[in-house]
Amino acid sequence: MTNLVLESEILNNVLENKSINRQEIIDIYQKSLENSNELFLTAQQLRIKNKNNTVTFSKKAFFNIINLCKDTCSYCTYKAEPGEGKISLMSKQQIKELLQLAKKYTCVEALFVTGEQPEKKYPEARNWLKENGFKSTVEYLIHSSEEALELGLFPHTNAGNLNYDEMKELKKTNVSMGIMLENISERLTEKGMPHYLAASKKPQTRLKILENSGKLGIPMTTGILVGIGETIEEIIDSILAIKDLHKKYGNIQEVILQNFQPKPDTIMKDTPSANEKYFKKIVALSRIMMPEMNIQIPPNLSPKSYQSFLEVGINDWGGISPLTPDFVNPEFSWPEINKVEDYSKEAGFDLKCRFPIYPEFFSFISKKLRDKIAVIQNDDGYVKEEYWK
Repeated sequence: MTNLVLESEILNNVLENKSINRQEIIDIYQKSLENSNELFLTAQQLRIKNKNNTVTFSKKAFFNIINLCKDTCSYCTYKAEPGEGKISLMSKQQIKELLQLAKKYTCVEALFVTGEQPEKKYPEARNWLKENGFKSTVEYLIHSSEEALELGLFPHTNAGNLNYDEMKELKKTNVSMGIMLENISERLTEKGMPHYLAASKKPQTRLKILENSGKLGIPMTTGILVGIGETIEEIIDSILAIKDLHKKYGNIQEVILQNFQPKPDTIMKDTPSANEKYFKKIVALSRIMMPEMNIQIPPNLSPKSYQSFLEVGINDWGGISPLTPDFVNPEFSWPEINKVEDYSKEAGFDLKCRFPIYPEFFSFISKKLRDKIAVIQNDDGYVKEEYWK
């Protein structure tokens, strides 16, 4: 594949497309603590081989449909309680108006986000659904997805732990869906740990959702949260779990590596953000473990240095909105798309706008959805430049 010869025999094996085991991945990490150059060089080579010099993003509008949530995560500022100023209970009219505005801004993706099964905990959520003419949040999501498609926007739903039948219904209107694995560690669900009060974050529960997405053939975005008190072994095991699912079903279209940032109104407000050197090693390790995967970091969470992550293996910036904030990380603004393009170009990469589904996953979706994509698609399966620029 390359003339590059490294001191590390394990990394040379990686470059020769030989498989490596869990212990060898741990060894790569341990050696990188002294010198990370060979790890980064290997990740860079694999990224170029598999993704060329392209870096992608999705031009989106973020629909914060309902942020009541039955879980409590130690680091989450997205969740609201009844009566709080930040509560969001979007009406059908508000959704329609934002969809029209998103179309005006030539957004491609309608990102629909909700809290975890809010109607199971809050009468306010049940009343809100009733006022809008729905029995469940999923019914509302189906309606919103149909409205988005009607206007030529492409839905991507992230609504927590949906069951098999709910996902099957949403597949009809969503070109892709998402759920973060976050981490496979049971230890992180124990008392005093980040996921203790979040039943939906139990690893086996999340893995079941991802398994169902595979059985249903839904292009799926998942990923891990880095810097919440995990060990390197727990990170590696989490990536390996995603890799195993993708090997079985072939439907994991993208892995998000999200660096933890503390929020002022949360239990983990005094926990430091993920160390950047550590985070870069996780990014490079992920590329080595999944050479062909689409790997992204959110650029707004590394505002001063995100372009430097191109050198350690990423090939996507995720969704960037010219219109709506990041309601999950409201203190971090999206970078301007033209600046992302400039920074990418300076680093030697060509920025392309993708759909919420990557071109190599088009075969997973219905002809009806493919026909709608075709209207603004170029020959490479990306969004026509004249549409998004």
